[in-house]
Amino acid sequence: MKKPLRILIGKPGLDGHDRGVKVIARALRDAGFEVVYTGLHQTPEAIVASAIQEDVDAIGLSILSGAHNFLFQQILSLLKEKGANDIAVFGGGIIPEKDIPALKKMGVAKVFLPGATTDEIVKWVRKELQS
Repeated sequence: MKKPLRILIGKPGLDGHDRGVKVIARALRDAGFEVVYTGLHQTPEAIVASAIQEDVDAIGLSILSGAHNFLFQQILSLLKEKGANDIAVFGGGIIPEKDIPALKKMGVAKVFLPGATTDEIVKWVRKELQS
């Protein structure tokens, strides 16, 4: 039997809205994934350190602050610097559609926009991250 994917769910920056990220974490857990939720107000450094320590397969970020370009880039750069760029990074929040091509170019695997359902996110994780 294959071990379940481990996914770290992070809430970087100063945004204090965590209801949605908790719903996503629970949906992923209920779907059979191992989920590590780091809590509010995490720095990119803390998220990457936790991801490496927890030996996760992916990092899912919830960003509602408008700092998505900076935060995704910081996390991706730190993963590369630490030799952990095999950890997939995905996320969602209040992210303008016009920013998605640049995020994908920098290495973000998937961006979920407002209105994405938990089923959509679980299906994407199953399809794209399980092999």
